[in-house]
Amino acid sequence: MSVRVVVVDDHPVVRAGIVGLLAGEDDLEVVAEGSDGAEVLGLVETHHPDVVLMDLRMPKVDGATATGRLLAAHPDVRVVVLTTYESDADILRAVEAGATGYLLKDTPREDLVEAVRAAARGETVLAPSVARRLVAQVRGDDQRLTSRELEVLAAVARGGSNAQIGAELFISEATVKTHLLRVFTKLGVDDRTRAVTVAIQRGILPPP
Repeated sequence: MSVRVVVVDDHPVVRAGIVGLLAGEDDLEVVAEGSDGAEVLGLVETHHPDVVLMDLRMPKVDGATATGRLLAAHPDVRVVVLTTYESDADILRAVEAGATGYLLKDTPREDLVEAVRAAARGETVLAPSVARRLVAQVRGDDQRLTSRELEVLAAVARGGSNAQIGAELFISEATVKTHLLRVFTKLGVDDRTRAVTVAIQRGILPPP
């Protein structure tokens, strides 16, 4: 089955370019386009996409705000931010809102297409420069896990999903994802299972 995609960007030429990039792929189908974050909920409810490619800075409702609203109503939809901006504040706002990915508009066509497929599979997709910024921001001078990061990782070790962990710790699912991204960076891993394994090996978590 093809991956259903909604493209949201306030610049018509840019939006048309993104749609054109995806159009040649047999397994990707652009089912709708939007020009503002305020339109996203309606488009998703009407067209039921798997992935939303979301511009970050738009009039009325920006991409990060729209992402948070969208995922609160439709948590199974994957949002990939596609923007020209890569400031730390922009990146963290998008990640904390629940975005599955953060790519820049100069991303090569092949990488963008594969990122849409990966996002549809539930994988996190980050532009290399964005990943480096997240690493730099998270690292600071201290690689130790914070108490909240330890709580989240311990809950993962017990088999909890992001939603279950959020309910247990009284935080949003998006915040759980942010903590996990920071844990992955600090431990030098890229998935939950490896994070738990490395944490046990290093004595951060007790053995099962």
